[in-house]
Amino acid sequence: MKRNLLFAAAFGFSALTASAQFTLPPLPYDTGALEPSIDKQTMEIHHGRHHKAYVDNLNKAVADKPEAKLTIDQLVRKVDASTPAAVRNNGGGHWNHTFFWNVLGKGGAPSGPLTTAITAAFGSMDKMKEEFAKAATGRFGSGWAWLIVGKDGKLAITSTPNQDNPLMPVAETQGTPILGLDVWEHAYYLKYQNKRPDYITAFWNVVNWDNVSKLYAAAGK
Repeated sequence: MKRNLLFAAAFGFSALTASAQFTLPPLPYDTGALEPSIDKQTMEIHHGRHHKAYVDNLNKAVADKPEAKLTIDQLVRKVDASTPAAVRNNGGGHWNHTFFWNVLGKGGAPSGPLTTAITAAFGSMDKMKEEFAKAATGRFGSGWAWLIVGKDGKLAITSTPNQDNPLMPVAETQGTPILGLDVWEHAYYLKYQNKRPDYITAFWNVVNWDNVSKLYAAAGK
């Protein structure tokens, strides 16, 4: 529980620990703030329609069930092979998108302990980006690419299908996400069409490295 609270506090964002009925969190910036890398119309549709649908459908899926009393963080950490698809997909969709909005923002570059950890794990920032791009382009169909802190405390890159994430026991590689990229087509198709690699390249212009650094620090506590 302590790690969960630190993880949510790193965002300055309460949605990951909100209980009772799940709600759509507001974006932490204007829908046009990520232009030109991510266009305003995509953000409006992605947040206001897709993310909202995950929240609405999750509330329907957990109505009158024990899962309704869990936080979204607790819920995704319990997803296993027996979890109903509606709970797994919509719970993951809600957590993943809430996370995604908060690792986007002003751009910049990592510094301090995170830079040291990236160099130790991958050799350089450029090598990390190359490995991340491989994970993001190599994910067939819909899914996510992640930079995580593994159970060994080291950084690693992985990807998950659909709306799964590395916190879920069903994930092939488990760990604590500190950076994620949505590679569902609805995240980029209006601007980039089928050019996923161009979207991945543009993503690095709008990573909020301050928040990623906070998540890295929280994951180690």
